[in-house]
Amino acid sequence: MSIENKHRLSFRDAMASLSAAVNIITTDGPAGRCGITATAVCSVTDTPPTLMICMNRNSAMNPVFQENGHLCVNILNHEQESLARHFAGMTDVSMEERFNWDIWHNSSLGQPMLKGTLANLEGSIEQIQEVGTHYVYLVEIKQIMVREEGHGLIYFKRDFHSVMDKNMTATV
Repeated sequence: MSIENKHRLSFRDAMASLSAAVNIITTDGPAGRCGITATAVCSVTDTPPTLMICMNRNSAMNPVFQENGHLCVNILNHEQESLARHFAGMTDVSMEERFNWDIWHNSSLGQPMLKGTLANLEGSIEQIQEVGTHYVYLVEIKQIMVREEGHGLIYFKRDFHSVMDKNMTATV
């Protein structure tokens, strides 16, 4: 194995140790409707509210997101792991079927918003940059919905995990 491949694999292993919130990024518009599971989501600034989202350039969803120009970041709660798996392509459920489930509502901005998430952040793609194997989207957030209830869902060591709020009691 080349030194470059060892370095790349070591980097991936190190990043597997970096806990990350699990999100489903959705879009709807002239190019169609789609969604992907993403953990590479990060705040950039609160003035104006802006997020950074990284997507692999090989994803067939990139042209849809880019042409639509708008999206919604749905921050998943611990009970939505199965949705994360569907939108990560870990199941055989088609994109069309995923959007036919009664788990969606449309916002005033027209983007598919998941019901029951911890938060929904809708916005417009303001910039796209190519960095290595990924596109980096800078998204200015136009509408925010936050829910007080629920526990987090993170991806850590290549698996999904619940994160419980110590101030909330778990429901069984």
